[in-house]
Amino acid sequence: MSDAERLVELIPRLRRYARALVGDRASADDLVQDTLERAWAKLHLYSRGTDLRAWLFTVMHNVHVNKLRASRATDPLEDEMPELAQRAPQGDALLVRDLERAIGRLPSEQREVLLLVTLEEMSYDEAARTLDIPIGTVMSRLSRAREKLRAMMTGQAAAKLKVVK
Repeated sequence: MSDAERLVELIPRLRRYARALVGDRASADDLVQDTLERAWAKLHLYSRGTDLRAWLFTVMHNVHVNKLRASRATDPLEDEMPELAQRAPQGDALLVRDLERAIGRLPSEQREVLLLVTLEEMSYDEAARTLDIPIGTVMSRLSRAREKLRAMMTGQAAAKLKVVK
């Protein structure tokens, strides 16, 4: 199978991850397009015999981070966790909507790890290599993401960790 065919085969997975990462279809499609463009231009850097999926997710992560850095200044209120409404009795559709919104409100570092491990079913080691971070960082970000999601979904305020210097 050619490199082009393998790239095309992975587009649905890239789109799914991009959609979960950025939230809307248009931005996700832009991210996938930018990722594929960068990957095709840098295909000579890919080591044949390694996991092409993980390499593409690394490229997507880097493109996404670069876009975030270029598009916004750091907002000091960004780290505050907004609270969601209590679960509505209308059913699971609202729960899924609230979960999607809660995931979107996670800090990007936590959201990326959560999506790679849960949605893309990557191992901690694969996620660490994809994001170019230590495996311990993957585990701590995942733990914090799950804790914040749990707090947002139950309507509880998450405990603030005290910074000790």
